[in-house]
Amino acid sequence: MDDGTDDPRPEELPTTPISDRSQGDGSEDPTQVIPAVPDEPAPPRAYEQVDPEGAGAATEQFTAPQAEAASPAGSDPSSGGGAGGSGGDGSDGGVSGAVKAAPWAKIVAVAGGAAALLGLGYAIDLAVASGSVARGTTVAGVDVGGMSTADAEQTLRAALEPRANEPVEVTAGDVTEQIVPAEAGLGVDWAATLDRIDSQPLNPWTRLTSFFVDREAGVSSTVDEAALAGAIDGLRGTADRAVREGNIVFEGATPVPVTPAPGQQIDGEGTEELLTERWAFAEPIDLPVESVEVTVSQDSVDRALADVAVPAASADLVVSGRDGVTATSPRDRIGALLRFEPDGDGGLEPVYDFEAATGILAPQLAPTEREPKDAEITLSGGSPTVVPAVVGDLVQWPETLEGLPQALAGTHRIDAVYGPVEPELTTEAAESLGVREVIGEFTTGGFSSASGVNIRLAAASLDGALVLPGETFSLNGHTGPRGTAQGYVESGIINHGRPDTAVGGGVSQVATTLYNASYFAGMEDVEHTEHSYYISRYPEAREATVFEGAIDLKFRNPTDTGVLIQAIGGSSQLTIRFWGTKTVDVQSVTGSRSRPTQPDTITLPAGDACVPSSGSPGFTSSDTRIITDVATGREISRNTRTVRYDPVPTVECESSDPAPAAPPADGPPERAPAPEPGGGGGGQAPAAAPTTGRSAPSSTPSAPAGETTTRAPRPTADDDE
Repeated sequence: MDDGTDDPRPEELPTTPISDRSQGDGSEDPTQVIPAVPDEPAPPRAYEQVDPEGAGAATEQFTAPQAEAASPAGSDPSSGGGAGGSGGDGSDGGVSGAVKAAPWAKIVAVAGGAAALLGLGYAIDLAVASGSVARGTTVAGVDVGGMSTADAEQTLRAALEPRANEPVEVTAGDVTEQIVPAEAGLGVDWAATLDRIDSQPLNPWTRLTSFFVDREAGVSSTVDEAALAGAIDGLRGTADRAVREGNIVFEGATPVPVTPAPGQQIDGEGTEELLTERWAFAEPIDLPVESVEVTVSQDSVDRALADVAVPAASADLVVSGRDGVTATSPRDRIGALLRFEPDGDGGLEPVYDFEAATGILAPQLAPTEREPKDAEITLSGGSPTVVPAVVGDLVQWPETLEGLPQALAGTHRIDAVYGPVEPELTTEAAESLGVREVIGEFTTGGFSSASGVNIRLAAASLDGALVLPGETFSLNGHTGPRGTAQGYVESGIINHGRPDTAVGGGVSQVATTLYNASYFAGMEDVEHTEHSYYISRYPEAREATVFEGAIDLKFRNPTDTGVLIQAIGGSSQLTIRFWGTKTVDVQSVTGSRSRPTQPDTITLPAGDACVPSSGSPGFTSSDTRIITDVATGREISRNTRTVRYDPVPTVECESSDPAPAAPPADGPPERAPAPEPGGGGGGQAPAAAPTTGRSAPSSTPSAPAGETTTRAPRPTADDDE
């Protein structure tokens, strides 16, 4: 370039003649170098310097061989590679190919040699390491690389076996505990663990990096699933924590905020897997836990405290009734009226307990109310009379407490709302029941003074009972408990053939009288049980006993009219009448006795507890009830019930000269059930197995055998004297 300085390069450069030898196919081989032939001197090549003042961008020109390969014969001569071209003599391409080929050959040669050396080194390394544990191998952090399998096992046993009995620290969230692997059912599976390290890696890169990087093979564990599950359950006991939702509770009249806190629980499956894999490393283990987020924020707790809880507990709640009477719920009982629950949107909502508020306030306003009273049917002058019902006037607590939220937020005062309440049985309904005449009655007697007390108490509770159409009446349900608290007394009974006493004894006479009255009134028998032993003052196969909580007497009113029960208990006689509208006539036919059974003999120690008595045979009898229409005489139904009575045992007292017992005047001693603990009486326990009966011959030809029924399970004692 012409920049005003002298060009230091020589004006002429020597050239070496190079010619191209044409190939047989007319092409040229640019990579073959031919020695120069000195036939003709080559023209000199020279730098041409151009006047710097002259036109043209170049200041010098150098014609040199091209770096490209020579053009094949017949190509464009203007490319500089053909003969006669302006840029050369056609021999420059051969020099370029030679210059390029020489370096690549060297690279290939060097690479091949290096690969051969690496392959040789790999083979030598693999051969030397054969039979030993791979270089850089660790098991639970114990380095066994390069050792023989036997040495590796010895090393591992020495290191890992003690770890099975050493506590391992485990952390679950913010809770840290310890477990002993062996106690958790974890140990080393030596065969599987040694199998992990028994082979050499074949990957060259793995073998090369083993000089610099350790490879952890891990431990294969034996697992006692039950023991491990127990250990994890133990961790749950301390690590698992239920979410604590934000809330407000009341301690007396003080509202106390509950700060929300998230819960957590151990991931059982992940924990089992992690403990199995990591116990042998003698390092702390972080157990996987699942977080249970709160749904109520602290801000919501603060707002509910300030806006609702504090005002609600600031004063007593007062409800004003009639005549200046008020009811008060003290502020220290606000917790019974108000609580808070999550609203599902991160907040707390107040929940008002109207039932609890009513329970606190209603008794205080009861004197201001008038209770409704059902219409009654009484027997005045020997005929039924309807006593009108009374409409009640009561506090309407749902309406009254509608303003509870506003009252607790402000004045803490509410006015009671009163309203009429109709009785269950109105005057009109009672008058339409059709209670006008006696439709069935029965009378029994012969009871003692003590049992008479109990009989009269039970009869008094029955007197005036009204059984509506379709209703089922229960004797036990109507009288309720029959203990000393209700006025019942101890009375004589016969227990397993022996005299005894029990509270409530004698009530079975009420059951028998009631059963027969319902029988002749045409009521539907739902449930009844006969006595174990025949009692002569009751009709055969048409009597009943009761035992509180076990044996009941039930009947259903099948008519379209009401039934009023009248019970009259005298000093030694009981009469029960059913009043209603007579629609049926009832006839009872008693079957003849059959299948007698002889009594056993019971021997008792002499003393006041032993009363000798003669036994009596047992037998089977039946009763057939025939119901006919009172207007037409048409037979509606005919049912036979067969009953087997057990023999009354003979009682003997141990004595050197026992006196014979006089037989009872009217039959064998009566038996009674043992009362339930604490009193109650008037019942009997069922026998172990029911007795099935067959139709017995009717005592009259007018009563052919009808439907045969099976007697209910029999008691083993009766409560009648």
